[in-house]
Amino acid sequence: MPTALDHEFVRAVAGAADRLVAPLVAGPDEEPAGVLHRDLARRVKTLVAAYRSPDSVLHGSGRAVAAATTHLRALRAAQTTTGLFAGGDNVQSPPDSGFTVNDVCDAHVLAAGAGPELRGVTDALAEIAGAAAGSLLTGGVHTPNHRWELSAALARLHRSFPDDRLLDRVGEWLAEGVDIDAEGLYSERSANYAAHVSNPSLLLLADVLGRADLRDAVERNLAATLDLIRPDGTVETVLSRRQDQNHPFPLAPYLPHYRLLAIRTGRGDFSRAARLAASGGIDDPDLLAETLLTPDLCRPLPAPAPETLPRDRYLTTARLAARASATAHTVVYGGSDVPEHRRIRSGLACNPTFMRLFAGEAVLDAVRLSRGFFDLGPFRAADVERPADHRYRLTESLTVAYYQPLPADLRRDDAAYRMADEGRFSAAMSFADRPRDEVSHTTRVEVDLREDGADLRIDISGPRVPWSLELTFRPGGVPEGAVPIGDGRWCLTAVPMTYRVGDDEIRVAADVASGEPLAGPDRSDVLRYDPGQDYSVVGGTDATTGNRVYIGGFGPHTLTVALRAHRSAPAG
Repeated sequence: MPTALDHEFVRAVAGAADRLVAPLVAGPDEEPAGVLHRDLARRVKTLVAAYRSPDSVLHGSGRAVAAATTHLRALRAAQTTTGLFAGGDNVQSPPDSGFTVNDVCDAHVLAAGAGPELRGVTDALAEIAGAAAGSLLTGGVHTPNHRWELSAALARLHRSFPDDRLLDRVGEWLAEGVDIDAEGLYSERSANYAAHVSNPSLLLLADVLGRADLRDAVERNLAATLDLIRPDGTVETVLSRRQDQNHPFPLAPYLPHYRLLAIRTGRGDFSRAARLAASGGIDDPDLLAETLLTPDLCRPLPAPAPETLPRDRYLTTARLAARASATAHTVVYGGSDVPEHRRIRSGLACNPTFMRLFAGEAVLDAVRLSRGFFDLGPFRAADVERPADHRYRLTESLTVAYYQPLPADLRRDDAAYRMADEGRFSAAMSFADRPRDEVSHTTRVEVDLREDGADLRIDISGPRVPWSLELTFRPGGVPEGAVPIGDGRWCLTAVPMTYRVGDDEIRVAADVASGEPLAGPDRSDVLRYDPGQDYSVVGGTDATTGNRVYIGGFGPHTLTVALRAHRSAPAG
């Protein structure tokens, strides 16, 4: 019997592709000036897929062939004598060229099976792929996910142009082991790179190589991601070590992977995630080629499993907890890499947000804590304990030093002492050789997650320094009960406040258990976020935007903060 198809899905996918290529076929001979090689290859792949698909308005269209031919000329012109592509920030980059070759090889498979009308396109794609193969075979990478993108390109090259050397090189990369931890998170912990690189690359390698273990790795990552899906249809990124750690990431790019594995495994939870990923409409033009190359994607989804609430998850490797109920969705995070590495760096998890709270349309996007301690920046937990279910203790201790004179035997007549970094700054002072007088500061945040929010107890110990707790609410509401202090900022003291959006709200009440009274709205010097010297020394910041409410003072302090969600129509 013929395989049943999800015609609604197929039509939506074809429509997304048609929207991309419609302007291209309107002027099929127009040279695509200023288009980067990755976009050129993606356009060619989509044009060929539209030509092949009976559900596309360009099925069998000569204008699609003409536009693909025009773009292939531009793509070939972007190829250097090494076979790698020019353009973009990374110079002579094998992995960046691998992204393009992956699309080129997929387009080649589609064009080669399309008949004589696409013979010229097929030959041009083969020429481009062949020119790149040597450099991809011997080339290196500089991020973890590049290994799988480059390996996928080599496997695709072998699929169309069999060469055992390509498979041998894939074997070298895979012999390092897939960088996925016990919780199912890749080492970069990035939603962006999981959805766009690691998962699709490993699924391709699993199919080409017959490696079920690679498909299993993707399944584990998708299972972990289920508990990172937020009520607004995005995936939690605060734990990421890449660029997406400060930005929301949509669930939509996960659609093909959740859909494929839901169909192949029958997992109802993956089916639910696939439906959620498509709920805002399908607008990814790449999906049309994927459905032609992987027909299983077109089969109907299995019945979705109902969401179970309340739900709790603690990802020990990332030190991230999430609790979801019908009233609130709360995230607690203490997995920053900064306390260990003592620097802000690309590739490290640096986001100082340690909590979020969703209550329908009322969203507390970020809770952060600044301390005026030697300009070392906001609180980032170095340690997380879990003393009981739903309770988490986040701790960071900072120590800085004043340095004594060098011992007599280490003094130099020329005063040319070693340039060294002492954790805050660098100087030619041979810091490691000097006696030290240390000053310490400890911040401890205890979070008790509840079905309707959270209770916080914040202990700030050490010398008397200013501190400020920043609550950043998503725009759309007004903090009622807090005192405005200008520039989208409010001050909260002893009077509770409510942040309301429609009929949904988050209530906040603070109380001083020990320490001085909280700072009032006249102390704007205290009521602010300080990103720390790693940002400020170069004139940068990682500050949030939105409606920011501050609670501040001069420590030592013990402060309690109650956060309560109230919704007019709870989820579920």
